[in-house]
Amino acid sequence: MAAMIEVLASGPLATVQDLGRPGLAELGVSRSGAADRAALRLANRLVGNDESAAGIEITLGGLAIRLTTAATVACTGARCPLSGHPGGWNAALSCPAGTVLVLGPPAVGLRSYLAVRGGLAVPAVLGSRATDTLSGLGPAVLGPGQRLPLGSATAGPPGTAGDLGHPGTELPAGIARLRLATGPRAEWFEPGPLPEAAWQVRPDSDRIGTRLAGPALRLRPGFEQCAAELPSEPTLPGAVQVPPDGQPIVLGPDAPVTGGYPVVGVLPEADLDVLAQLRPGAVLRFVSAPTGPRSAASGRPR
Repeated sequence: MAAMIEVLASGPLATVQDLGRPGLAELGVSRSGAADRAALRLANRLVGNDESAAGIEITLGGLAIRLTTAATVACTGARCPLSGHPGGWNAALSCPAGTVLVLGPPAVGLRSYLAVRGGLAVPAVLGSRATDTLSGLGPAVLGPGQRLPLGSATAGPPGTAGDLGHPGTELPAGIARLRLATGPRAEWFEPGPLPEAAWQVRPDSDRIGTRLAGPALRLRPGFEQCAAELPSEPTLPGAVQVPPDGQPIVLGPDAPVTGGYPVVGVLPEADLDVLAQLRPGAVLRFVSAPTGPRSAASGRPR
């Protein structure tokens, strides 16, 4: 019998993810991939995989799987109660054939990751096994009864988080602070409250974008027509768009590669991992960061 994972339960959302499809924006293809890339990288390194191997991204727990063969697994990201392994988080676990793993809901954080030595050998689409929830590229969203084949490619022996220097995401305690570099349309808006205000993550957030609730951002006089006539521009994960209601949206890994809302700022790559762990109701603040090489769009008011 081929080595498989059988999905028994998937919780609110479970998908196959790797590091995505970078470099295809000119074809209209989003990067997709793990929302918390550091957590997936850690899980893969713990089981001896290449960091880019496909694993499972679990949102708010609820995943249950059965292993049809003996396997080494690791769970990282938002810490969940793990059946049969109370101390088994951020660690490589040797599991005999027939093992059932159940992940309960995490107390803190939003997304957890499960890697299996050898990776998930589902078919690749455009060079990636990531599920893109917007376009439908990649494997289907996981549900009970699905069977995922295991691969055999590895990069080395299993390790420990101590050996690896704990490179996973540090989950924020209290208010999260995310660095924000100035975006190409920042001057269209009244100064403040973006850097000073507390923003709450809205329940309608997903892998396409994290929607925030707080004081509405208002256009400066004379820029209303610019915003109304703004054509679609290139965007990227971490771009902070402002729709007409003034409530920002931080684009996620499955967001489209162009957008028609003005971009007021861009988060650095490392802070996207922190953002990925903020569940609905979490509070964040933006702190100013120097403008770096990441750019969401170009141009000036017309």
